[in-house]
Amino acid sequence: MKNRSSFKPVFWVANSIEVLERFAYYGIYMGFGIYLQQLGYSRGDLGIIQSIFLALSYLIPLFSGTFADKYGFKKVLIISYLAYLPAILLLIVTKSFSGIALTMLSIGFAAGIFKPLISGTVRVVTDKTNKTLGFGIFYAMVNVGASFGPIIMGKLRAMSWDYVFYTAAAAIAVMFVITLIFYKEPPRENQDVTLKQKFRDMGDALSDVKFLVFIILLGVFFWLPFWAFFNVLAVYIDVHLDTAALYEGVRSVLGTGITGIISHNEAGVWKINAEAISHTGYIIIVFQVLISRIFEKRSAIPSFLFGIFMAAVGFVILGFSATMANGLVFLGVFLFAIGEMISSPRIQEYIMWIAPKEKAGLYMGASFLATFIGATLSGIYTGIMGSFEEAGTPENIMYVLAIHSIVGIIAIWIFTKTAGEFKELDA
Repeated sequence: MKNRSSFKPVFWVANSIEVLERFAYYGIYMGFGIYLQQLGYSRGDLGIIQSIFLALSYLIPLFSGTFADKYGFKKVLIISYLAYLPAILLLIVTKSFSGIALTMLSIGFAAGIFKPLISGTVRVVTDKTNKTLGFGIFYAMVNVGASFGPIIMGKLRAMSWDYVFYTAAAAIAVMFVITLIFYKEPPRENQDVTLKQKFRDMGDALSDVKFLVFIILLGVFFWLPFWAFFNVLAVYIDVHLDTAALYEGVRSVLGTGITGIISHNEAGVWKINAEAISHTGYIIIVFQVLISRIFEKRSAIPSFLFGIFMAAVGFVILGFSATMANGLVFLGVFLFAIGEMISSPRIQEYIMWIAPKEKAGLYMGASFLATFIGATLSGIYTGIMGSFEEAGTPENIMYVLAIHSIVGIIAIWIFTKTAGEFKELDA
């Protein structure tokens, strides 16, 4: 067996940049609903901004990846920072709805430029001997940044939201310096591929009606409730759960020191920061390897659907947390995270099951549209939550998302039975 190659310095530089970017991105995104509420905006307003923000985050990578291949990763990284930094700082001064919407659009645009560049770097600087470990490290770094961002920003927003935006901007500035000094341009694989060619390839893949239907189903029934979870949960916890009681419950288990990291003192009362407990990154860091090993020998499609079912159970438990026992919120988030860890790794296998072997690459390239569809539509549920809140039943948003997920399981199961014979997939 060939010895595993050591990682090049640019691999570690790229992963350091990824941690900082996810720190800034999720630090703003996870608490943004609380921020808009404090400014007096409605859930409908929040949903519009979330949809715009997420849509740009998942549409722009199509273009930025191609430009990076053509003009160089380092140049495009710097362009993303030049879009990121002023947009974040503008959040300090702009308070109008149109101003905030345009600013978040700009941040989504910058994040979209950035998104494929680090994974692209990891891809080209690893080989067959270290690629699996390399991407494992990369995904771990994604979750480290996504976990610490909301924790740190939750502490800072208790003092001033300006500190949140200054800190996010500082993270981008550090990324700029690291990139400028330490990031060495990696080899590029697809310098001759043009946007026209990319669109032609995408059109070729989407001309397969079976694949197109799958992409729509995946977007509507997996990615839409997935992003709706992150869109609504922090606000749901902050407004409808007793965060002081949650603090006491966590403190009784973890102690004052650790609990204080994810809490703030408000008029002499300690309260849990909702954004610090409404994400799944820290759960994924701890449990992903175990979950992957449990399901690695199981068929992709049944595993994928079981993951959606676990997420649906998580939604139900989150609904109960507002009406029965607030502490159930931790179980609800954990079950959703289990569903995410089961389903997400199997999506690509699922796509490979749909794709003709000779076009697998084209189909994988077009599959981002599913994420884009779900992300773009997800803000609708934020507005729906507002309607439930006005009716005095905020927990219903969680039950509706659970029903949505169960309908998705049925729809995708029917699709797999009618689109062709089910095929076992190796892990």
